[in-house]
Amino acid sequence: MTNVNELFAQRLIAAMQAQGYKPRPVVLEREFNLRYHGKPMTISGVRKWLIGTAMPSGDKLLTLSKWLDIPPEELAFDKDIEKAIAQREARWKEEIGYKDKDVVDAYLALSTAQKKIIRETIIEFSKVK
Repeated sequence: MTNVNELFAQRLIAAMQAQGYKPRPVVLEREFNLRYHGKPMTISGVRKWLIGTAMPSGDKLLTLSKWLDIPPEELAFDKDIEKAIAQREARWKEEIGYKDKDVVDAYLALSTAQKKIIRETIIEFSKVK
């Protein structure tokens, strides 16, 4: 089974190739460090990105996405992530009425402890069929 890091590595390699770069650690290390304003990455570190044993932190992901001209969420997840988010938001908008919105607003105004009780109650009710 392919894990998240391996899928990231595949997308990183594809993005590098799409921009005309060879997906080699020495290339990635050089190009990344030219654009990143933090502590430079080592060849060993970027190699882990390319072979799928590690993923970059958020700030490094942003640098990669700007360099490779690809949205960070697409590089980190997959190209369908925006579609999935849009579908979830559309479902939310379709299924929630104004009365439900009042309930959500009231829930958001509760304390953390009260929210926990409500959340647990809803989960228990959803288990009953």
